[in-house]
Amino acid sequence: MDFTLNEQQRALQDSARRFARNELAALARTVEETSVPVPHAWLKRYAELGFLGVNTGEAHGGLGLPLLDALLVMEEFAKVSVGVAFPVFECCTGPVRIVESLGEPALRDRVVPRVVAGDMLVAISMSEPDAGTALTDLSTRARLEGSEIVIDGAKRWCSGAGHSEGYVVFCRFDGVPGAKGIGAVFVERDTPGLSFGAQEALMGFRGVPSADMHFDNVRVPREHLLVGPGGFASLMGLFNIERLGNATMALGVAAGALDQVTAYVQERRQFGKPIVDFQAVQIRLAEMALKVEAARLMIHRAAANAGTGLPISREAAMAKCFANEMTREVTGAALQLMGGYGYAREYGMEQRFRDSWGWGIAGGAIDIQKVNIAADLAGRRFDQRR
Repeated sequence: MDFTLNEQQRALQDSARRFARNELAALARTVEETSVPVPHAWLKRYAELGFLGVNTGEAHGGLGLPLLDALLVMEEFAKVSVGVAFPVFECCTGPVRIVESLGEPALRDRVVPRVVAGDMLVAISMSEPDAGTALTDLSTRARLEGSEIVIDGAKRWCSGAGHSEGYVVFCRFDGVPGAKGIGAVFVERDTPGLSFGAQEALMGFRGVPSADMHFDNVRVPREHLLVGPGGFASLMGLFNIERLGNATMALGVAAGALDQVTAYVQERRQFGKPIVDFQAVQIRLAEMALKVEAARLMIHRAAANAGTGLPISREAAMAKCFANEMTREVTGAALQLMGGYGYAREYGMEQRFRDSWGWGIAGGAIDIQKVNIAADLAGRRFDQRR
């Protein structure tokens, strides 16, 4: 068992760190102030440096590296801000992994290289007004008609809605109830019958678009079928990659907060000396560092065990759950240590605090992860409906 990054991983991490720190600070401020996502020109810059295809196969223009390598890059971007890191999250751990793994060859060959090149973003469309945590209750309908798939229904809380060029849409096929009827279809943004609601105004996640999606007799080629009815388990297996991406974004927010507050307490003086000289501050810093490093180790273990394959469900759930709770605690403690400066928008800590809360809601709520962990420990699923 080796916890040391290899030379290639350290070089990739250093490259991502330098780029994020030296070039993205001004962009992060613009994204936060305007809520406008990372512009296309910046996506091309990300792509030129290989950051959008770290763990995409070489056949599709990626670097073909393990998942862990992609997470190393993502953490460095998320230390700067969620907004500038979100394209890396979507491209390296988002639904493009479903397209790459399960899509027809023609669809894969058309979509995945465009993502790696920074010409396309793919979002996931799962939740509905009455199906979030209870995902198997989703009612968006899909039916096969000759050479086409026809989709009707509505989706909610889709990160990337209206901005991303493609969507992996979870649907219920032929009215089959429960998980057995759920599959997924790839839908492009300009498909007739697809429309978007107004952009949501969220507590955090500025620069991460979120809106309702409406499907009114949306027709796509049959080749856009990713998973038919009965393939729900394969979809959720791939979703464990996104859970580790979620955990890493939470880690990056917390790690960035720790870096910022560590510098602050060495500069801020009270009672004639830097406040880091006070034991209470030292203890708080140590507690924060312990939590950040524990989350990092859990994420890296799950990613290392996955290699270029899929994470183990329980390891992904544990990493996400711990990182989601940890980031809220660490950013809250950092804000308190900075006092008025932490509460002021100018210094960015309150942004980290707001962003920290979103990750424990997105991608499967914290308590649901705990239920999943308990089910794995007990060796059986718990029926929440009885």
